[in-house]
Amino acid sequence: MPKPFRTLLVLIALATGLSGCGTVNEKLSAGMGDYVPQWAGGLPADAPPRPGTREYDAWMKERQRLRQIPAAERPKEEQARQPAGANPAREAVR
Repeated sequence: MPKPFRTLLVLIALATGLSGCGTVNEKLSAGMGDYVPQWAGGLPADAPPRPGTREYDAWMKERQRLRQIPAAERPKEEQARQPAGANPAREAVR
């Protein structure tokens, strides 16, 4: 077998294997991100729960309840979480 042909076969095999790893990692990374510590690039401690879970539904209900309360009457911890430049009127539109 000529050397250029053998080299081409090896490159094709490597490219096929590498593309297969990329699709597996894409599917695994969605679930594994929850288990990586924050210092290693994982989710921060104050990240909201994943959509579709019971915790997410409860979190959304609480957010909706807090939106109904006037800003002056909201709990102090909720006001502390908002960034300094946040526009509460614009957040309510979302």
